[in-house]
Amino acid sequence: MANAMEDAVSEFGRHLRAERDVSPHTLRAYLGDLSDLTGYASGVGVVDPAELDVTLLRAWLARQHALGRSRATLARRTAAVRAFTRHLHRRGLLQDDPGLLLGTPRKHRDLPGVLTQDEAARLLDTMDSEGPLGLRDLAVLETFYATGVRVSELCGLDIDDLDTGRGTVRVLGKGGRERTVPVGEPAARAVQDWLRAGRPALVTDGSGPALFLGARGKRLHPTSARRIVHTRIAEVGQVTDLSPHGLRHSAATHLLEGGADLRSVQEILGHASLQTTQLYTHVSAERLKQVHRQAHPRGAR
Repeated sequence: MANAMEDAVSEFGRHLRAERDVSPHTLRAYLGDLSDLTGYASGVGVVDPAELDVTLLRAWLARQHALGRSRATLARRTAAVRAFTRHLHRRGLLQDDPGLLLGTPRKHRDLPGVLTQDEAARLLDTMDSEGPLGLRDLAVLETFYATGVRVSELCGLDIDDLDTGRGTVRVLGKGGRERTVPVGEPAARAVQDWLRAGRPALVTDGSGPALFLGARGKRLHPTSARRIVHTRIAEVGQVTDLSPHGLRHSAATHLLEGGADLRSVQEILGHASLQTTQLYTHVSAERLKQVHRQAHPRGAR
């Protein structure tokens, strides 16, 4: 039988779905985190959300740290708890909000792996694009690299999202936010070739308006898109193996290396915060340092 804490978590999940419009991934993660908190609280005799206090929350997070949870996981669990206690406080189920007293663990952010500009050119210029699947795969990789879209965003594209006349694509991003992203001529040409000579060979009654299709004619699934990227990179050889997210990182890094400003890159990538985009300045700085070490007579240490 569910206790009051479990009921509160369930109600919070409904709130996130209906009113916050969080992504399915975030919803699953938050509810998993709060389920863990509920189990811990129950183990120490707390089954009513009104009994949550900062001592219990800190003890739970300390246990997570002792279990070896990563800083990224601890940061997300802290965020989940803060959102939960804030919701309880606003509903009058908590007199004070203990989440406000929690510190935020700093997430360790590794510099993302990226292609060099030469590697990106070699990948896209030498790919085997024979047949419907070859045309599709080239269009997929060109679109990833040209636009920096997330894998879920690419798979969600419909045919009429692409405006070849204006050289743009309409992207539905996180939180239902829509943005318009420029598409270069090579990517637009690859997509047009796919639409002309590739998609008609795979289309079925169940294809709908999906821009990219799987081998059976349904909308391309993110798992399949990831497999396409890994497979095609491996076929070319002598190119760093990356996921679709790595192509997104590569697009952002090369934009900055080419002189784009941070605000423009933020808009293209669909980042809600400029702080997220600033990560790429560190990537570019690392590249510059590497070039300096290799090229400057006093660059080596």
